[in-house]
Amino acid sequence: MPVIEEKPQDEKLFRIRHSLAHVMAQAVQTLYPGTKLGFGPAIDDGFYYDFILPKTLSDTELPAIEAKMRDIIAAAQTFSHEDLPLDAALTRIEGQMGEPFKAAYARELADKKGHREISFYTNGGFVDMCEGPHVSSTSDIPADAFKLHALAGAYWRGDERNAMMTRIYGYAFNTKAELDEYVAAVEQAKQRDHRKLGQELRIYAIRDEIGKGLPLWLPNGAAIRHELEKLAHEMEFRAGYKKVATPHITKRGLYETSGHIPLYEDGMYPPMVLEEEGRGAGGPEESYYLKPMNCPHHHMVFASEKHSYRDLPLRYTEYGSVYRFERAGALQGLTRVRGMAMNDAHIYVTPEQLKEEFQAVMKLHERYYALFGLTNYFMRLSLWDPADPKRGAKYVDDPENWALSERLVTEALEEMGANYKLSPGEAAFYGPKVDFQFITVTGREFTLSTNQLDFAVPARFGLAYTDKDGKEKTPYCIHRAPMGTHERFIAFLIEHFGGAFPTWLAPVQVVVIPVSDKFLAYGKKIEALLREDLVRVELDTSSATMGKKIQEGATRKVPILLVVGGKEETEQTVTVRRYGIKEQKAMPLAGFVEMLSQEIKERRHVKSW
Repeated sequence: MPVIEEKPQDEKLFRIRHSLAHVMAQAVQTLYPGTKLGFGPAIDDGFYYDFILPKTLSDTELPAIEAKMRDIIAAAQTFSHEDLPLDAALTRIEGQMGEPFKAAYARELADKKGHREISFYTNGGFVDMCEGPHVSSTSDIPADAFKLHALAGAYWRGDERNAMMTRIYGYAFNTKAELDEYVAAVEQAKQRDHRKLGQELRIYAIRDEIGKGLPLWLPNGAAIRHELEKLAHEMEFRAGYKKVATPHITKRGLYETSGHIPLYEDGMYPPMVLEEEGRGAGGPEESYYLKPMNCPHHHMVFASEKHSYRDLPLRYTEYGSVYRFERAGALQGLTRVRGMAMNDAHIYVTPEQLKEEFQAVMKLHERYYALFGLTNYFMRLSLWDPADPKRGAKYVDDPENWALSERLVTEALEEMGANYKLSPGEAAFYGPKVDFQFITVTGREFTLSTNQLDFAVPARFGLAYTDKDGKEKTPYCIHRAPMGTHERFIAFLIEHFGGAFPTWLAPVQVVVIPVSDKFLAYGKKIEALLREDLVRVELDTSSATMGKKIQEGATRKVPILLVVGGKEETEQTVTVRRYGIKEQKAMPLAGFVEMLSQEIKERRHVKSW
C-alpha cells in the first residue's frame, strides 16, 4: 500500500526549540524591563515569542538578544515543572508575574477546556505559564545552532481586534551545520520570493486604493494568466469539458441551500442588502453576496436542464472569479488573497462512473504538472473524523455515504499506484478530498490544487438525472481545480522558475535588439513578422549600448534576445541569445520563426541548444 509514512517528530529538537523560546523571553524581559508576554511556541524551523514591549525594536537589536540568550545557556539553568490550582495560578500570573495576556489564556483554559490546574516552568529566575516539554537544562541547548532572524507584528490570538504584539522569530537546529544549510536555503528562497520577483518583473501590484488582498494584474501578469487559461481550455476541451460562465454575486439563499452558510460565512464578504423594487420604494429586501466559490452556481447550471444517465459524466468548467474575506494578518502576496480566479470544474457522475472519473481527474492533474516540469509532489487524502465531537458542525452527518466515498477514493488512488498521506479530520464538509502537496525548490511544502468528492450538496439542490429505468437519481459531484487559482499557481510558478519562465509562458517571449539605429527597419520587420505569429515580442529602440540592452533583457529574464546588425540584415538571419545559455547561435530568420512557433505550440522547456 503506497501510503507515505509520516516521519516521527524529532522530540529532542522540539524540546530545544521550545526551550529557546523561553530563553528568548527571559533575555527580552531582562534587556527590556516591563515587557509583557504572549505565546512562545516551537515551529517547523525554530521558535518565536510574542511580546508587548516598552519600546520599538529594530533588527539591529537582535544580536544583543542573541548574546543574552547565550549567557543564559552558558549558565546551565535547570528547567523545573510545577502545577498550581487555578486560583493560586491566577494569583501568581496576575500578582507576581504581572502577565495580563497569560491570565486571560488561563481563564480561557478553565472556562472552555475545564482545566483546574495550570502548568508552569521555571529556569533561573524566569517563570512562564507553559505545558512543556523542555530540555533538562539550558546547557542541553546547542549555543551555535540557533539564530534570531526576523521581527514582525502579530495580533494577540491572531485577531485584528486585539492588541498588536511584536513577534521575534528564531531558527533552531541540532547542529550548526544544519542551521547554516537552512539559512542558505532561506536566502535562496528570498531571491525567488514571488513578492520580490513579482515587483521586479512587473507581474502584479496591490494598491491601497483598491484594497488589501485584491491584486492588480499588470500586462506581464495578465499575459501569464492568459496562457494558463488557454492551456486549461485546450486540455479540458480535449477531455470533454463544457465551458460555462456565472455571475460574481448571488442571493443568500443559494449558500444556505449549499450549507456554506453558516459553516463558511466568516470567510465571506458581508452581504449587500437591496430592495428589489428600488431603493426607498419599500420593496422586499434581498441579500446578495460576492461569490466565494463557484460550485453552487454550477449546480444551478446543471439544474437548468433535464438530464438522463446518457448525459453523464457532465463536466462544467469555468475560470470563475471568487472573493473570500481573509483576515488582514493572513494576507500574503499572491498566496493568500481576497480576490482570485479559480481553475474550477464540477463533474456530475453516476455511482458507477465515480471511481473512473475521479481517476481521470487525477491523471489530468498529473498531465498539467508534467507539462510544467513539476515532479516533487505527493497526494494528501483527507478523510472525515467520525469520533470528532463537533462532527455535526464540521461534516455532513451521513456515515454510509462517507464510508462509500472514502472507499472509492482510496481504491482510485491505490489502483493508480499513487503516493499519498492520510489526513483524518481534514475532509471537506461534503466529502473526502485529495490535495496535491508540492515540495518547492527551497524545500517548503505547498498545497497547489485539490480534487474533492461531494456526495451531499447535489441532493440539497434537488439535482437529478433519469436512470435507464426512468427513475430519478441524485448525481455525485467531483470538484476539481488542477491549477488552483491564478494567484496561488502563478506565485508558485514564479518561485519554481525563479522568474525565468519557459518561452511559451513568458510575459515577453522575444526582444529584438538592433546593434544601431541603422538596423531599426530590419528589427521592425522581424517584430511585425513575429507579432503576426502571435508572439509576444518587443523591439528595443532605446539609445542604450548593445551591452546594456542585452543586460536589460537578462535582468527581465526574457527567454530569447535577437541581436541584428548589418550581417544579419544582408543574410536575412538573426543571432539568437537564450536566457541561461552562454552560447549564442546564428540562424536564418525563417528557420528561427519556424523553430519558435513549434517551441511555443509544444510548450517545450529549452535548457540547451
